[in-house]
Amino acid sequence: MPTIRLDRLVKRYGSVEVLHGINLEMADNEFTVFVGPSGCGKSTTLRMIAGLEDVSDGEIYVDEKPVSHLEPKDRDLAMVFQDYALYPHMNVARNMSFALRLAKRPAAEIDRKVREVADILGLTDYLRRKPGELSGGQRQRVAMGRALVRDTGIFLLDEPLSNLDAKLRARMRTELAEMRARINKNFIYVTHDQVEAMTLGDRIVVMSEGHIQQQGSPEELFTNPVNQFVAGFIGSPAMNFLDGELAEEAGAIWVKGDGYQLPLPADQSARIGHVATARSVRLGMRPSSASIDAASGAPIDLTVVVAEYLGAQSVLVTRCGGAEVLVEVPSAAGRMHAGETHRFGVRTEEIMVFDRASGLRL
Repeated sequence: MPTIRLDRLVKRYGSVEVLHGINLEMADNEFTVFVGPSGCGKSTTLRMIAGLEDVSDGEIYVDEKPVSHLEPKDRDLAMVFQDYALYPHMNVARNMSFALRLAKRPAAEIDRKVREVADILGLTDYLRRKPGELSGGQRQRVAMGRALVRDTGIFLLDEPLSNLDAKLRARMRTELAEMRARINKNFIYVTHDQVEAMTLGDRIVVMSEGHIQQQGSPEELFTNPVNQFVAGFIGSPAMNFLDGELAEEAGAIWVKGDGYQLPLPADQSARIGHVATARSVRLGMRPSSASIDAASGAPIDLTVVVAEYLGAQSVLVTRCGGAEVLVEVPSAAGRMHAGETHRFGVRTEEIMVFDRASGLRL
């Protein structure tokens, strides 16, 4: 499969620059996910790779060959759009085979490829149905099948699950992961949903305001974010952030803020080193890092605002000083009610500290 390299890729609309020199290399047979909030540039980057948007500066390389001057049809790729874009008067088989028939491929080859892909996607029993006779999930699989039968080296997917309801999205995520395991191709997938990114991606590229903030495996981005933006975007429920100041006491470094004071573990203290008293920081704490067993970590007192029962787990919306703090607790521990104040234990080895001005992790 081809490698894909973006070299100082820039996109401008008139005088407005929306992508600022993107550098990225995607290895062969890799599932790369672009993730970020609306307007971050992820779909624009994908459309530039597809040839649907012109490149203002920089270059796109496929196997070290520049392709930005090529028409979309000449780039050996297939794309699945957010909208299914199926032909309503054609059945599933004819929708899936449209590009092959347009290329005047032999009928036997078309039939073989359609049946192979239909088997992968679980569509064999639906080949004679029209799109109006299918569910939303089945129509999305047909759209994917139309791309897969082309047997190209690169598949681009632009938020393909965003039109589905929550339950169907979860099922389609599983089906996509299973399909990915059976197909050795390059996938580039765009989504604003970090759960999709964490579930599907071999590598996640986190974008914001036309810049790549960080790239890496899901585990790397979750456990070792480089800045507050990545830390807050990756993980569900999202990371909590508390304003505070660094202070040194008895050879240890503490973060102190409104309603809390937590010591940093030795490895973080060593990494941060000697600090000026009262340096402004932002403490990051995952909802799963606080335990109802106060003895299991450094103590913090939190007042319950809302208790959201989710089955085996409950998410508590609590208040620490003037800040909102989410906490995940086992539902079996018993219901907690609004207005109650409880002492929790924070696993300090899991907390992170960010510079309040720059957002960079210390």
